[in-house]
Amino acid sequence: MRISQRFAQMTFYRQRSLIRQLIQRELGQRYRGSYLGVLWSYLTPLFMLLIYTFVFSIIFKARWRLDGPDTSTTDFALILFAGMTPFNVFSEVTNRAPTLITSVPNYVKKVVFPLEILPVVSLGVAFIQSLINMLLLLVFSFIFQGTISATFYLLPLAYLPLFFLCLGTSWFLSSLGVFIRDLTQGIPILVQILFFLTPVVYPLEQVPENLRAVLLANPLTTILNCFRQVVLFGGQLPWIDWAATTLVLMLFAGAGYFWFIRTKKGFADVV
Repeated sequence: MRISQRFAQMTFYRQRSLIRQLIQRELGQRYRGSYLGVLWSYLTPLFMLLIYTFVFSIIFKARWRLDGPDTSTTDFALILFAGMTPFNVFSEVTNRAPTLITSVPNYVKKVVFPLEILPVVSLGVAFIQSLINMLLLLVFSFIFQGTISATFYLLPLAYLPLFFLCLGTSWFLSSLGVFIRDLTQGIPILVQILFFLTPVVYPLEQVPENLRAVLLANPLTTILNCFRQVVLFGGQLPWIDWAATTLVLMLFAGAGYFWFIRTKKGFADVV
């Protein structure tokens, strides 16, 4: 009850205009001065998809074994892309988190600014890029498979636990990054390790049974499974796993927010 009351008092709704402006400004700055501009939002994921598909499907001969024969190269690419998209949202938000506060000292020292919205802005930018990826995935699914997932409409629910995970992680790390500058160097390494401990380029079923518990403890495993089910496989969300993961990550996000609010009074003394 206390968590619900505190969340009800948050200023995100009142600051929605500011959040939208900051997201638009950051997206504009990202491609300012480049010849192709916003086209890079489409080209970058395509290049990465081609590279990963070539390495894992052509060189390593990786296949995604489902309830039948091994998948083709194009099917593997689509499944890979459906997993990379949510993981890249988490990766971008997490890698940026340690410098969110230290990179804007004027907001901390000279201006009365709601610093707690910065992780929301970071997530918003990553979310927009992921929507572009989902659009590309939808087009490619229709081209190569001749159909679109019948449960694609459940995609907003698949995003929900990912949002809570990213917000909680960003609030924790952005606060800790003010006091522990080494996080800037360490977090990208941990994210890279996590990439291989998450079934992004391989199915969970290929992991030895005695090690599956480790991957199942990783909430990204459930999140990626949810995305693939509703975007590609046309299946329902694994409702029990989805609900349990969403609840745990909602509490995690709440804890991250309260930690941020509790520690932000000390930011000005350190930045």
